[in-house]
Amino acid sequence: MSMGILELVRQRTVLLDGAMGTELMARGLPQGSCPEIWNVERPAAVEDIHRNYFDVGSDVVSTNSFGGSRIKLAAHGLEARTRELNAAAARLARAAAPAGKFVAGSIGPTGKFLKPQGEFSEEEFEAAYAEQAGALSEGGADVLLIETQYDLREALCALRGARRASGLPVFVTMTFNPVPRGYFTLMGDSVARSLHELEKEGALAVGANCTLNSEQMAGLVKVMRKETDLPLIAQANAGQPVVEADGKVTYSQGLEEYVRFVPDIVRSGADLVGGCCGTNPAFIKAMAEFLVRR
Repeated sequence: MSMGILELVRQRTVLLDGAMGTELMARGLPQGSCPEIWNVERPAAVEDIHRNYFDVGSDVVSTNSFGGSRIKLAAHGLEARTRELNAAAARLARAAAPAGKFVAGSIGPTGKFLKPQGEFSEEEFEAAYAEQAGALSEGGADVLLIETQYDLREALCALRGARRASGLPVFVTMTFNPVPRGYFTLMGDSVARSLHELEKEGALAVGANCTLNSEQMAGLVKVMRKETDLPLIAQANAGQPVVEADGKVTYSQGLEEYVRFVPDIVRSGADLVGGCCGTNPAFIKAMAEFLVRR
């Protein structure tokens, strides 16, 4: 089944899921705690999130493993449970997946920096990503999705580590910020350089997620489409996070406004679309209805 997702991309626009963290917090995950621990402590809640996304039309859901690298888990004292938590994440998504649907093993950034800005070497990053990728593969993922990368060097480490540990297809999404000169990552990586380097290193689909709202994402997709023939992934935020007086986090872009720009995202060249922070099954349901009408 691992290559089936690429075959589906060639046939039609593929619908991904929306936010995992937003849904976990809605179910009581405390801010600042480790989402991945719920894969073993509250597995029914995680599986329910996956099932809800599949029920509203997602072709692919991402595992609850965004912060599942050994380096990231060390902040919670959980680095020794890296393989356990990632394998459990993939098994839960796999259990929720109907026949013909797919599981993407989510691999987010470490939250640390490579030398000289940080303390880690490329070899250390690659090893951490390889360990996570191997566990997600063992748990039943169909594809590995390296996402929300703000440093091209780290993204390439993740890609090399994932390809070393698994024979699954690997997709990579960067997160770009709009500036007067165009779109760049936090570390100053351009769209053109990012996509070209990722393609050269063996990514089978590339794109962007997070940071941008759906209107901004449509503009970014146009830029990305000019730089690669690979399948393009686009998962926009529901605008920017807003912290309410009671500490609750909401997002600036409502469902109707968000979905209004989804046709532009698809027309601009996105092959796989979904949501990022602030989106939920209602957003994905509305996107599914648009894709059916096309």
